[in-house]
Amino acid sequence: MKQILHSVILGEGKPLCILHGFLGMLDNWKTLGTLYAENGFCVHLIDQRNHGKSFHSPDFNYDILADDLLNYLDEHHIPSTALIGHSMGGKTAMQFACTYPERVNRLLIADIAPKYYPPHHQDIINGLNAIDTTNLKSRNDADQQLKKYISNPGIRQFLLKNLDRDENKKLCFKFNLEVLSEKMEEIGDNINSTDSYDGPTLFLRGDKSEYVTKNDAEIIHRHFPNATVETIDNAGHWLHAENPDQFFKKSLTFLNQG
Repeated sequence: MKQILHSVILGEGKPLCILHGFLGMLDNWKTLGTLYAENGFCVHLIDQRNHGKSFHSPDFNYDILADDLLNYLDEHHIPSTALIGHSMGGKTAMQFACTYPERVNRLLIADIAPKYYPPHHQDIINGLNAIDTTNLKSRNDADQQLKKYISNPGIRQFLLKNLDRDENKKLCFKFNLEVLSEKMEEIGDNINSTDSYDGPTLFLRGDKSEYVTKNDAEIIHRHFPNATVETIDNAGHWLHAENPDQFFKKSLTFLNQG
């Protein structure tokens, strides 16, 4: 029996699926998702496997994540969708569009390029693994432990949104930290080298982010020949949270062209 990803569905209209990034969850997109829903879209905010409220599994790579999305679309009887993916979710979205191009009508990739990224989240993983969840009393307690590894309070707040209480009322993480810790190489992996998608595609990058550079234009157009690249001002890697107004304006303009 196929396991189906957890989602929250907002609004009515043209389908729009949104995939969060590494260690994120659908809640990260609720504000923007609500705005898209108010502008004529049926928005599917989706938790990817090993994240949020979706199922946990030891199997984790972009081919598998793309197939998860295919199963989701089939389950919800969606023949074709607009698709937004951020960071890891952007890699999933790219792989999905290349593998199942007939199921995507517009593709928007947020601050990630179709290239290999060396593992670079080790401090975060080390910090999360160092938290003693067996004796955790509060989110503030977890924050104090995580502060030893991660100085940026915004990043800590983002990560600790994943804390929840289990059936025994004990604090635990929603994401599958054990598997994600083991799959750092797969998370940085590229989409398949010969894959391409020739539908309308928009790459949005943060002007303060180093994830997508001018040198990436060649590889972007090799995989996505009809892609354009635009920049979000005053934003780093979490561009949709750091400058949501400009992100929404540029993304809605693109989505409404379909």
